[in-house]
Amino acid sequence: MRKMRVAALGIAAAVAAGTLYQLPASPFARNGYPERPAANTSTGPSQNDPGEAENQAASDPGTKVSPKTSSASGGPAEQITYPQQGTVRYSVLPGNPAAIGRAGTLRTFQIAIEGGIKGVDRTAFANFVRATYAAPQGWASGGLWRFRQVGPGQAADFTLMLVTPSTRDTICGGGPDRYTSCRIGDRVVLNVARWAHGVPNYGAPLPQYRQYMINHETGHRLGRGHELCPAAGQPAPVMQQQTLGLHGCTAYAWPYLGHTRYKGRLGQYDDPIPSS
Repeated sequence: MRKMRVAALGIAAAVAAGTLYQLPASPFARNGYPERPAANTSTGPSQNDPGEAENQAASDPGTKVSPKTSSASGGPAEQITYPQQGTVRYSVLPGNPAAIGRAGTLRTFQIAIEGGIKGVDRTAFANFVRATYAAPQGWASGGLWRFRQVGPGQAADFTLMLVTPSTRDTICGGGPDRYTSCRIGDRVVLNVARWAHGVPNYGAPLPQYRQYMINHETGHRLGRGHELCPAAGQPAPVMQQQTLGLHGCTAYAWPYLGHTRYKGRLGQYDDPIPSS
């Protein structure tokens, strides 16, 4: 739900499922939204062993555990655990050469998962992201955009990140939150707490909320601002802040309805941020 420019990726170490990076936070322009500071964080590589750091995070007494839910792929149930603060190191997943969409501007993206998050099937997660972009009502369906996932060390137009709640605040800035997701420059930041638990009273299954998370934050990366509910009982535009409230609309995860770009009037509600 927020916006910024890209920061350089510093290679820290290699891991089996991809490459481990540490990404510094920095203040970026918000494309028309007011400036806000981002918290400072070390730009150097951690001196801890990556595996040791991840194990320490996972054993934190504050670790959150999700109920068992269907995996992103629809396979066996998964149980996601995560600390409030992860390692601030990211495993970048392998790329996929297949382009998503048949026409439009190509946007390459990486997928990065923060250390300390457990129980996420990384292959299924990447497949779910790509399937969301490729869906009949997804961002690639209108002929404006194409997507391709790239791997570690490859140039990307944006990075889709799954992070812990405190790391969300470090990257996104703007004061304590720990609840929402955001987009900052070339980072599409998904809060693992919302990925694991969704939000109360959303009125749709967790997989649909996850599709909304991806589409909403990616929409910001594509230049879209927040929108309002068109009318009570209508589907909520994907760029409405559905995480914080539907305001009479019904949950809807997609940027298109039929073959038409579905949107509401530009604006956002002054909804409070729930406690995490």
